[in-house]
Amino acid sequence: MAFALGPRAKSQGYRFTAFDSIGSTNTEALERARGGERGPLWLVTDLQTAGRGRRQRAWVSPRGNLAATVLETMDVQPSVAATLGFAAGLALEAALQAVSLESVMRSGGSAVSYRLKWPNDVLAGGEKLSGILLEAETIGGGLAVAVGMGTNIVASPEGTPHPATSLSTLGVNASAGDLFMALSDSWAELRGIWDNGRGFADIRRMWLERAAGIGETVSIQSNDTIIEGTFETIDDTGCMIVVDHNGRRRPIAAGDVYFGSAKSSGAA
Repeated sequence: MAFALGPRAKSQGYRFTAFDSIGSTNTEALERARGGERGPLWLVTDLQTAGRGRRQRAWVSPRGNLAATVLETMDVQPSVAATLGFAAGLALEAALQAVSLESVMRSGGSAVSYRLKWPNDVLAGGEKLSGILLEAETIGGGLAVAVGMGTNIVASPEGTPHPATSLSTLGVNASAGDLFMALSDSWAELRGIWDNGRGFADIRRMWLERAAGIGETVSIQSNDTIIEGTFETIDDTGCMIVVDHNGRRRPIAAGDVYFGSAKSSGAA
């Protein structure tokens, strides 16, 4: 698989290293950060053999899917860096829109609509297409942040807690290399808007415009607790705000989100 940076990413000084296969691009990024690498650097492959998602869940990524991590070092608090995940979601959505449009122009077919699921997924037709894993370590006086982004290009896993799909299933004719080039450019743009957290208000507004489930009933499972209510918004720290059945606005910092009531969604 041939990978290349987009023109915006190149002009902003991003570099990349491509692998025929690798265990985990996030693990490689953090190992390089411990060894002195400060980025901005992309690590990319179309075969990841030991990928992981949130809470150390396995992320299945067979040959042909995209696994990419961007490593950056910044002078921000970890709580601020956590909001970078929303910029990553926007970057993925923009890149997916770009390759989908190119596919329609080249081969015909219908346009695909993508939505962002709190906190770290991209959906198509209500099914998971992409996931994001953000990890950070304090190294050498700065915060090394690895933002991993995986997308199902040719295949999607089965038997997952949430149904999954792939670009191939959606009829989008694009390769991992096509998506990476678009993603490197959209990331450079959205990373600039985020601006070490100073631009999160703009990122938040853009994210909410593309969010799945706003105004709808959701169930959030966090450890052994299930919270059910209406998804109202996200706040200025990135917490999900849910209005429960007693009218209380409850901030959710982490958890698995299911659309619908706990009983209907299977969260209970």
